[in-house]
Amino acid sequence: MTSASDRPDPNATDDTATPADVMTVLTTGDLELIGQVRTASNATLVCDAVLGDERLRCVYKPVRGEQPLWDFPDGTLAGREVASYRISAALGWSVIPETVLRGGKFGPGMVQRWIDTPEPRDVVPDRLDLVDLCPAELVPDDYRRILDAYDARGEEVTLVHADDPRLLRMAVLDVIINNADRKGGHVLEGLDGNVYGVDHGICLHVEDKLRTVLWGWAGDVIPAHLVADVVGLCDVLATETSDLAAELAELITPAEVAALLERAEFLAEVPEMPTPARSRPIPWPAF
Repeated sequence: MTSASDRPDPNATDDTATPADVMTVLTTGDLELIGQVRTASNATLVCDAVLGDERLRCVYKPVRGEQPLWDFPDGTLAGREVASYRISAALGWSVIPETVLRGGKFGPGMVQRWIDTPEPRDVVPDRLDLVDLCPAELVPDDYRRILDAYDARGEEVTLVHADDPRLLRMAVLDVIINNADRKGGHVLEGLDGNVYGVDHGICLHVEDKLRTVLWGWAGDVIPAHLVADVVGLCDVLATETSDLAAELAELITPAEVAALLERAEFLAEVPEMPTPARSRPIPWPAF
């Protein structure tokens, strides 16, 4: 989410709050500006949401700070982030941190719980990230190869990601929400032991736009327990009185909600991870 120099003091985050507490503080707490993630392409502000004695570190992305895109309607990225969170939550997966749409100092925008992560690799040099580059001959057995390339010094390197069930669940979610921008830097290993995905502003398009670094399971059969969760999502979305469908309809278009259900139903019927047989399978830059 941010570089080491951008990283706020993690001690300000209340990691003991329950999910219900988190949503209440995110939704109604006063947003106190702490700083800005300077490397982000859209305006990304680090804040504390303060409600009474509760203080929760969060990220605030105002709609007015979104950069225009040629293939996504202007001013819709915050809603897509919230919709992606609600889909993850409906699946029973904690892939995306708690996310709400609310007002702030710079107008309406997305507010999401901050994720504290382990020290960067310049502090722990022997530790591979969940998505990383390593010498081609030194790929660990518990990592999957994505592609071979050359680094800035002309050395051969391999793009890899961990063969981790937490990461596989994220990869399945990306197929469902049609994530067009799953970069390595959007994968966070939290200090709480969970693996989180962030930056879901360019998801849920009606056209196939899946671009990801998580191709290591391409062609593999999806585990049955994940398929069961997808079937449950399909049942909820297909129900005429579905609260989830109504909530999503306020965040994305009816055509996009219908396309979401179609992708989920196809994955439930053909539970196999897609292959990178497309013109732009990996977002660039990959990190």
